[in-house]
Amino acid sequence: MAYSTFIFIFAFSSYFGVSKCSFVIPLKIYPGKLNVSSELSRRVVLAADGTGLSLASDPTGTVDFLDMVDNLQGDSGRGYYIEMALGNPGQKVNILVDTGSSNFAVAAAAHPFITHYFNTALSSTYQSVGRTVAVRYTQGNWEGELGIDSVSIPNGPNGTFVINIAAILSSEGFFLPGINWQGILGLAYPMLARPDPSVEPFFNSLVQQLGIPDIFSLQMCGAGLSASSTADPTGGSLIIGGAEPALYQGSVWYTPIVEEWYYQVEVLKLEVGDQNLDLDCREYNMDKAIVDSGTTLLRLPANVFNAVVDAITRTSLIQDFSSGFWDGSKYACWLKGETPWRFFPKLSIYLRATNTSQSFRITILPQLYIQPITDVDGTLDCFRFGLSSSANGLVIGATVMEGFYTVFDRAQRRVGFALSNCAVSGGVALSEIAGPFSAADVAANCSVGPQKDPLLWMISYALMAVCAVILIILLLLLVLPCRCRSRSGEITDESSLVRHRIK
Repeated sequence: MAYSTFIFIFAFSSYFGVSKCSFVIPLKIYPGKLNVSSELSRRVVLAADGTGLSLASDPTGTVDFLDMVDNLQGDSGRGYYIEMALGNPGQKVNILVDTGSSNFAVAAAAHPFITHYFNTALSSTYQSVGRTVAVRYTQGNWEGELGIDSVSIPNGPNGTFVINIAAILSSEGFFLPGINWQGILGLAYPMLARPDPSVEPFFNSLVQQLGIPDIFSLQMCGAGLSASSTADPTGGSLIIGGAEPALYQGSVWYTPIVEEWYYQVEVLKLEVGDQNLDLDCREYNMDKAIVDSGTTLLRLPANVFNAVVDAITRTSLIQDFSSGFWDGSKYACWLKGETPWRFFPKLSIYLRATNTSQSFRITILPQLYIQPITDVDGTLDCFRFGLSSSANGLVIGATVMEGFYTVFDRAQRRVGFALSNCAVSGGVALSEIAGPFSAADVAANCSVGPQKDPLLWMISYALMAVCAVILIILLLLLVLPCRCRSRSGEITDESSLVRHRIK
């Protein structure tokens, strides 16, 4: 038993609601804002840092990264979103930033959980392309029609651009109580676009039309969040076209993108405290390992998740946690004013470096994965477990990303991590990064490889079914051969079609 009093209570999702992978609750986020008021007029260009990364550096350029600072609102529970203007005249909507999908979709019909929607009939520039589209996420789905219209981002690149838009006409479990966004911005690759990869994703269109580098970066400032605020404070920054050095500390550490569909990376090992889980590295990448801003938690394959929970239980000063805390059905509560983080270990993920014989380590402190949720009658502070079991691979979601400034360098096919300036609570940095380390003790290739597109799976299953039917017919013909007579009236082996086919 710990030296602190703690109580478990059930977390009823019917009361709180759920996000893409977790709960949707009004949460306060740590206001680790960058003070740039004296520099907001600085115009910048995209200058290389020696590794090809585009940085904000030159006052004579035309891309203003500092205008993009603090352009996100929200938190990990409700998602991080950016304001956009769609159509002509522009209709303002908030759009969820999601690096785990590829469609740009916005509500085009009323829904009880959203305050407004994009009315295509009021836009003089909206054009329907006459195609339907449907997308299913880890939680929730929607259906609608594909169209084209102009889009601008008030706190983004200057100008307007023409984008493929999925107008959402119906949905289930996608829009949820308490959210303040009306659409989703899928920032992944065309392979994930629906109904097929010919639908050019938002960011691809932006790169083509504006001539900006094929890079964007994210700072998600939800570290140290609490439930005491119902408003949406500044939630972070989406930097389009490069990276803003004022948002991070130290160097950016890069891991290669294994496959261009999701942002699939290669995880080499996990540590709980100083304890290596010592699993085969393929376990971590089963069936993929991705970086996804639209997923709330750190999601782990079942075997890895169980190993992490076992290791935390052994390492933690608290030995009698209810299993409900680990599986997300219960919260852990302490007397108000007490914090549980000192009872839990750090969690570390080792990623393969661009020098494939090396790795680097990103580490989150307990403040990022033992997450404050709510209080009970003003006497208890309650917390949830920021990890979950996954049947669809390892997902580095907001639980981890809130500790780092993440660079999606598509131009050089790599994802970078640096220490985020806003991942601080009470003067304590909530994340660490270190390396390089030798990767000689792991397999040369830990990735299992991407799953086939669902359409390809359907085609494969159909072909297998046809083959199975043909095989059954052939087997029946083999058991009951066709008794055809030759001119002499005798039955011969050569007269059997099956015999000829199986010689």
